[in-house]
Amino acid sequence: MNILTNKLPVEVNIDGVLYKINSDYRTSIIFSKLIEDNEITEDIIVKVLKLYYPVMPKDIEQAINIIFWFYTCGENQEESNSKSTISNKKVFDYEQDSRYIYSAFLSQYKIDLQDIKYLHWWKFKALFEALDDNNEIIKIMQYRSMDLSKIKDKEQRNFYKKMQDTYKLKEKISEEDLQALNDIKNLLFK
Repeated sequence: MNILTNKLPVEVNIDGVLYKINSDYRTSIIFSKLIEDNEITEDIIVKVLKLYYPVMPKDIEQAINIIFWFYTCGENQEESNSKSTISNKKVFDYEQDSRYIYSAFLSQYKIDLQDIKYLHWWKFKALFEALDDNNEIIKIMQYRSMDLSKIKDKEQRNFYKKMQDTYKLKEKISEEDLQALNDIKNLLFK
């Protein structure tokens, strides 16, 4: 689908029935957090369906496929897979980098993501992918994606290593680890 020549989808066709899809960028950011490091359970699937569809489609499998199509901005599976094989290294996180993303949109596009009532996900993604190199989020993403083994100059390598350490994405704490930390805290502070 061409963002320049086609209207962006706000409805989707499932078995000949048009269903409204929640197309605001916030919906897809929440979706990305739901599926990020979670095992896809029935509970997650129900949350995702309720997130995107105000009226639940009858064909759940097709509804889920359309959510993934929508999330990838209309790319087919092959396009999406070829992009993901370029680099599997995660270079940004909507939650951890929210202030950098917010400030980049505000400074470059004069879009206040707090005040704007609606921004289509595909527009948000297009704008995000076109952010200038002078935005802090882009610099941070470049630091995170840099392959230090390819940098010959020791000073440069040390600088980029320091930047990677400074802007390293925090690991998610598993439920088991969180419970263990709480158990230790309870033992220490009884």
